[in-house]
Amino acid sequence: MYQYDLIDKEFLADRSAEFRGQVARRLSGELTEDQFKPLRLMNGLYLQLHAYMLRVAIPYGSLNPTQARRLAQIARDYDKGYGHFTTRQNIQFNWIKLKDAPEILDKLAEVDLHAIQTSGNCIRNTTSDPYAGATAEEVDDPRVWCEVIRQWSTLHPEFSFLPRKFKIAITASAKDRTAAKVHDIGLLLRQGRDGQLGFEVIVGGGQGRTPYVGPTIKQFLPTDRLLSYLEAILRVYNRHGRRDNIYKARIKILVAALGAEEFARQVEEEWSKIDAARADLPASELARIRAAFAKTPFETLPARSEAFETAKANDPAFARFVRNNVRAHKQPGYAIVEISLKAQEQTPGDASADQLDVVADLAERYGFNDLRVTHAQNLVLPHIKLDDLPTVFAALQTANLATPNIDLVSDIIACPGLDYCALANARAIPIAQDIARQFADLDRAEQVGELKIKISGCINACGHHHVAHIGILGVDKKGEEFYQLSLGGSGAEDASIGKILGPALPADKVATAVDQLVGAYLAVRTDGERFLDTYRRLGLEPFKEAVYAQAD
Repeated sequence: MYQYDLIDKEFLADRSAEFRGQVARRLSGELTEDQFKPLRLMNGLYLQLHAYMLRVAIPYGSLNPTQARRLAQIARDYDKGYGHFTTRQNIQFNWIKLKDAPEILDKLAEVDLHAIQTSGNCIRNTTSDPYAGATAEEVDDPRVWCEVIRQWSTLHPEFSFLPRKFKIAITASAKDRTAAKVHDIGLLLRQGRDGQLGFEVIVGGGQGRTPYVGPTIKQFLPTDRLLSYLEAILRVYNRHGRRDNIYKARIKILVAALGAEEFARQVEEEWSKIDAARADLPASELARIRAAFAKTPFETLPARSEAFETAKANDPAFARFVRNNVRAHKQPGYAIVEISLKAQEQTPGDASADQLDVVADLAERYGFNDLRVTHAQNLVLPHIKLDDLPTVFAALQTANLATPNIDLVSDIIACPGLDYCALANARAIPIAQDIARQFADLDRAEQVGELKIKISGCINACGHHHVAHIGILGVDKKGEEFYQLSLGGSGAEDASIGKILGPALPADKVATAVDQLVGAYLAVRTDGERFLDTYRRLGLEPFKEAVYAQAD
């Protein structure tokens, strides 16, 4: 992963010291909450229902064992023994005391972590493919470009007070594991026919009250022009974005209002005025950033591992784990291992301090000190030898981290909901647990196949319900929690926004409704069809009938 230099380290230490002074002024009463709020938000500190919540950036989802152990230490010493991984590859600590926040930031800075710009109307943590550097699908390592954006955007004076928060995702594979098309900017790294690398630039995607799949405004942007083009996009947004209405302030509203063609025209016009020599990244700087990524010292191994094959043949649990949680690696003899944080009765995305320590140990001993966070609230060991997989699996089993359900019905994305969040209308965590119980039979879950369920506790859509195969939105009806179902969404390369199924259901009917939807799907699917494929072929009606006809 990227290695921080002296400038990076001094910057984080200075920033932490600055926030320590701001917290001291707040605790003394010198600053009011209204004065302190924008300062704390720029350092990732929220005031939630029960306590302060600290959101820590995990740039493009990459961690090393030292960092993972430090997160475990913070969970033990300053929280209730766990952290919550989010759909932006960050981690949240939900029970922070204000007086402890400066010390936590100091401890994060010691291991090259921070909470800068994990909130506020600025450019947030750029997310990326958790398989970066491990999959043969990619045309380049997208983390390099995420790091370019991190260094360019952090405390950027022109873009620190945008009309609204701003999110960027980058992928370099045909398969999108970042939900790039529903970001403010999605950058799809492509290779042209002449071998040149460039980005397909998507602008104006997003979820919340008005969900959009972003349109492409530039088919091929040479990589060496990336920063000036981003600057042009942000200047058009900064100039025209709504500041009078928080619900219409995101760039998606501006792109929709102008139309993609007119927005692209204005960006091109602004781009033509920018001094490329000043704005774009010099080749020497790109080389410096690439060189700061430690190269993975892969061994030359046979593609087949006898130890791996024997373990699969002799241990059905291991074979099931391999089927669902292990993916092909670009290097023969290695595999990508995805660790589900969706065990039975677990809060989706939560990891205990002990579990973080276990995963850190595995990354250190077997995985080249590399650990990733996914936007689906899971973890990844991207470089595990096939020979070592049975041992890694056994350690994950002991830590309750070997649930074999990646992309299956119980691999549910869920926001913290009304259990934590001051904005939520309804709980999300108990609904996820109810559905997971309904599909506890692993054989049945595998029979159902890929089915992405996502739950949000309010219209802000932190649980990505709009782009779920089955989306669930919590709504408040006269003080009672109800849940609106939608079908047909996707956050992948075939991105789409789901359609509402029908009237909202009470909490105790949601898991049953999901079971009815699955039953309807199994009754009519053709060979090889996912739930999403069947929905796209048949439409809403057969699924609507399966849920509401029985209810009637």
